Amino acid sequence: MFSRIGLTAFLVAAAGGVHAAEAKRDPRPAALAEEIAERGWIVYGARSEAGDWDLFLMRPDGSNIRNITNTPEISEAAPRFSFDGKQLLYRALEKDAQIDHDQYGLQGRVMIADADGKHARAIGEDREFPWACWSPDGVHISCLTPKGIHIINYSTGKEVRKLPREGMYQQVFWSADGLWFCGVTNKFGESWTVARMHSVTGKINPVNEFQNCTPDWFPDSKRLIFSHRPDGQEGYGWTQLWMADGDGSNKKLIYGEDGYHIYGGAVSPDGKYVLFTKGKADGGQSEKSGAPMGVMRLADAPLITGESQALRKLHPDTKDGPILELPVGWEPHWTMHDIGEDK
Repeated sequence: MFSRIGLTAFLVAAAGGVHAAEAKRDPRPAALAEEIAERGWIVYGARSEAGDWDLFLMRPDGSNIRNITNTPEISEAAPRFSFDGKQLLYRALEKDAQIDHDQYGLQGRVMIADADGKHARAIGEDREFPWACWSPDGVHISCLTPKGIHIINYSTGKEVRKLPREGMYQQVFWSADGLWFCGVTNKFGESWTVARMHSVTGKINPVNEFQNCTPDWFPDSKRLIFSHRPDGQEGYGWTQLWMADGDGSNKKLIYGEDGYHIYGGAVSPDGKYVLFTKGKADGGQSEKSGAPMGVMRLADAPLITGESQALRKLHPDTKDGPILELPVGWEPHWTMHDIGEDK
């Protein structure tokens, strides 16, 4: 059996991002692993040995990995813990279905289960409740259709209220205080604009325009994390991880590297760490097998890795912090809830 730090060194070397000799020279990833080892659990989708997509749990340092769905007859994707960390919401698809990184919220059936994957049950039918997301009270889900943003009591299936969607077309998520939605909209003259919407009045404002996606909330409900592909890059351009206040102020690079697309950005429930995927292809590579995941300290932002000469010129204040590389996966999410070790 590996110790936590021993397992982490193995995972870092196996991931290919850092050679074993380099991992020996730089003790910082192992120190970061030790720092976060007991800070809850991460859930993510990944290919199983049978070739389908299953959901996996692991400690934030990459240890104690276990398959919590293990259903070779179907695939599961896009898991998300409830705000109290006691339940999971995810989507179940046909075994051989290709997960569309832009349209996954329209695919399959919505499933709800305990945080460890047990007692899974379907909510609605296939393609019902698109872009379903937890409400903070755990009683409702929101979903997004061309007719609006719908708030639904998932136990009864009844809609309790509805808001105009204001151009929102994907990835709508609730803030922890229940006052806001974030999402991707085309309302402000640019497609792929990250926006914030008041959950009661429906008033909407842009957060960052031009080439953004996968927004999510910081636990303080005041700031957002999102992927952004700035204009003016050579060729196709690379996707970076950014943050901003909900009103669009205080925009700041979190993490980037020329040659890679950074997606799946999520902030740890204590607001101190950032979780993401890092792939050479656009979209987090859900159409294949996902991309290597990683964790960094938010205090180390802005962080740039690799040579990344063009990016470093734009962000000369970049810091030199460690990245803890984790296994390959897609759309990871973090909870501090005590799920317990596998027996």
